[in-house]
Amino acid sequence: MNDEVKEIPVGEKIKKLREEKGVSLQEFAEKSGFSSALLSQIENHMVSPPLGTLIKLSKALGVEIGYFFEDVRDAPYTLVRHNERKNISRVASKMGKKYGYSYESLAFDKKGRHMEPFLVTLEPSTVKDQHLYSHEGEEFIFVLEGKMSVQLADHTDILEPGDSIYFDSIMPHRVECVDDKETIIVAVIYAGKEVEKGVLGEEKSDD
Repeated sequence: MNDEVKEIPVGEKIKKLREEKGVSLQEFAEKSGFSSALLSQIENHMVSPPLGTLIKLSKALGVEIGYFFEDVRDAPYTLVRHNERKNISRVASKMGKKYGYSYESLAFDKKGRHMEPFLVTLEPSTVKDQHLYSHEGEEFIFVLEGKMSVQLADHTDILEPGDSIYFDSIMPHRVECVDDKETIIVAVIYAGKEVEKGVLGEEKSDD
């Protein structure tokens, strides 16, 4: 990871937006499908959400996922320099624990996008997360450095530099580094085009 990459307090942004919409934590839990306890941990920066979780939270709040990295602009294209990427690290800062990866948005300025590209660093974790995650859409992963283990439902495989995988992200899935060595990947997520209803009941389209 580039030391100059800016760290984004995503939990604070989630909490601020929820409160601006006048939505209680319990209402947010019902809309997003996550427990209020987990949402409280995310909002208080005790746990940083995986990408799939962040996508679900953005849909529940009626915003594009790019909102959490930067204010979405009207640009028809985005050019992100190496020191401009927006980083979210899965570190429980109040507990000093690492959850296994951090990720950087590579297209936070592009409005109306249907793909979300990230540079992801998988690293040895002090908290072993065995959960499988799923969300609407599709996902593409390309391994740049190191080795990555990927589990799709009951199938597990090892990917090395130059290998890639494309799957429907509704399938329960999980990725992690191998042999406790850092792995760097590019992950591109298509979150789907369906019209969503935000927490206030307004219709929200990904278009």
